[in-house]
Amino acid sequence: MSKHIKFYVFGLLCCFCTANVLAQEISKQKTSFQESSAYSNSFDIRTDIAMVYGISGRGGNFEERVKGYREKGYEVQFMTGIAWGEYQDYFLGKWDGKNHLDEGQVTVKGDTIWHGKNIPYIVPSDNYLSYMKSQVKRAIDAGVTAIYLEEPEFWARAGYSDAFKAEWQKYYGFAWMPQDKSAEATYLSSKLKYQLYFNALKQVFAYIKTYSESKGPRVKCYVPTHSLINYSLWEIVSPEASLANLEGMDGYIAQVWTGTAREPIFYNGLKKERVFENAFLEYGSMVSMTAATGRRVYFLTDPIEDRAHSWDDYKVNYQATFAAELLYPSVDTYEVMPWPNRIYNGKFTVEGMDGKQPISPAYATQMQVMVNSLNQMPKSNNKVNGSHGISVLLSNSMMFQRFPTHNGYDDPSLSNFYGMALPLLKQGIPVETVHMENLANANALKGVKVLIMSYANMKPLSASYHKELTKWVKNGGVLVYLGRDKDPFQTVKEWWNTNGNTFKTPSQHLFKLLGIADDGKAGKYSVGAGKVYVLRKDPKENVLEESGDALFLKTIKTAYQQEAKAGDLVIKNNFVLHRGPYIIAAVMDEGKDSKPLNLKGSFIDLFNPELPVINEKVIPLGSQGYLYDLSKTEDKQKPQTLATAARVTNETITNASYAFIAKSPENTNNIMRILLPGKPTAIHLTLDGKPLKIDKNTWDEKSSTLLLGFENFSRGVSVNITW
Repeated sequence: MSKHIKFYVFGLLCCFCTANVLAQEISKQKTSFQESSAYSNSFDIRTDIAMVYGISGRGGNFEERVKGYREKGYEVQFMTGIAWGEYQDYFLGKWDGKNHLDEGQVTVKGDTIWHGKNIPYIVPSDNYLSYMKSQVKRAIDAGVTAIYLEEPEFWARAGYSDAFKAEWQKYYGFAWMPQDKSAEATYLSSKLKYQLYFNALKQVFAYIKTYSESKGPRVKCYVPTHSLINYSLWEIVSPEASLANLEGMDGYIAQVWTGTAREPIFYNGLKKERVFENAFLEYGSMVSMTAATGRRVYFLTDPIEDRAHSWDDYKVNYQATFAAELLYPSVDTYEVMPWPNRIYNGKFTVEGMDGKQPISPAYATQMQVMVNSLNQMPKSNNKVNGSHGISVLLSNSMMFQRFPTHNGYDDPSLSNFYGMALPLLKQGIPVETVHMENLANANALKGVKVLIMSYANMKPLSASYHKELTKWVKNGGVLVYLGRDKDPFQTVKEWWNTNGNTFKTPSQHLFKLLGIADDGKAGKYSVGAGKVYVLRKDPKENVLEESGDALFLKTIKTAYQQEAKAGDLVIKNNFVLHRGPYIIAAVMDEGKDSKPLNLKGSFIDLFNPELPVINEKVIPLGSQGYLYDLSKTEDKQKPQTLATAARVTNETITNASYAFIAKSPENTNNIMRILLPGKPTAIHLTLDGKPLKIDKNTWDEKSSTLLLGFENFSRGVSVNITW
């Protein structure tokens, strides 16, 4: 069969299937953004979902905003804060005639913690939750299909307001204790903060379910939240993993971006920003939190961030976080950006230029290429290169020990966590995390060969977790326990030292179940078919001291290779993943291997706004790469857009033509790399029925691709290519 006949047959099939394919794409709810402003063609990024932010505030009339996005073809959903928001009508008394600014979170100095003018971080009282129900009711009445209650946050340094004291008395049944006086008081304070927002979301989600079902289909509920790692690092308490147990809780948005990932952390005795590494661990913790529960998770990235930096800085760190999120092939749903109005219409500094500047045409194009690739990003059974099966155990109680410090014991920059993870990550080992709260789930430890844990940075909230760990070890797992068990939270009143239990530390209970010695010394033990290593040093010592991780790395290598018999522990400086035609790569610095990563093949460079076809990509230390592998293109006989800075819809294929509509924000430039059966004989661009200028038209014979460039318009440019 000739090439042209093949294209003709495929074209007929494509014509019949186009509408159905588009319907399926929309139903995937694959990509989204959040925005408080009314619709504007200046940031019409054409995701599947538009999350209209806030009932009141800058955006103007809520119902009109919902209508505006819906009329442009978006599925419209609703997002608002649960711990803060533009709720001045509540705080200043308009809602019920009472001023509620006194319900804010307050520090030991008596200062309210503010999110903005007249917007305190709130202690969620029953009255406040009644107000929140009125907010979500209005959203449901406007016809949204999902509601996102973001950032259930209680600051660790707060806990001194009359509102909090009242909640303490109600929850514990005894008088409030100032958290700065003892580890016991800090622990109790944190547990209450955790419970307050668990109950807040429980109540509001229950209302959403009941009210929405009275009007039609149930409106779905999601929690956009920072990772457990970031909340612990930033000294914030939030319900995190426990929310998966709530009825009517459908999933999360993993709020990981430059702002969270650039927080300086320690490694090899040096504290500095490690954006890619931090983002990789943060996204991983969100995967482990949700994977065992079956809840959906959307990964967020942000081409800029909340804090003011230069456009150059934003771009470098956007690439780092973007690569990190794509290295998790089980997730294919994304919030592609928050606040597109801020990105497209905001101004920030440019290195070497005076004054603030709008986004450059080149960065806007690159960003749109990256964003539009997410609409096509497949899930994959492929794994990141490297030795798999090593995980670090996490618990929500990590957030309980962060502030204030007691008895002179400190955990600088969450180093008791990073001391178990960063030494492995820096060796090119794709270390994962497991949430202790999920251990009862049969899939929680699936594939884990070596599990690393410590009670220096967290405490078990239930004795049942130890039973699960013991069962896993006896079935052949290898457990590595690190810790001196000397931090002041070891002796807080908890299950291990109350109700008949007299263990001095929680590890004593675990070791008893394992049947191993608790003599305060390091050792290796056989337990059933498994092994237990005990290292009597706190994990923070691995990263606070130069070369402090030597013994730890030696132990993990032995545990992995000899005890778990999982194969050689591969040491390298890079991560590479193939997802369909996409290649995601990252190269780390600070290791013994100082070589860049050299990839050879036939690629489109997706971090380059010119979309060049290249045969080699060299990725330096501390950098990332994002490529389209032309050899992995499916249906190579099919005309198709491989990379684009616009959303492509309404595709029509015949034996001699390829037509579609391209939509993207106004005042930006589109660039497209299009696979065709032959060099085009004619290219026609029209906007509202009138011809539109072609800015770039370059044919690459070797790859059989057309590089096409033109100005973007949100209402759509019609493209017709013949050959």
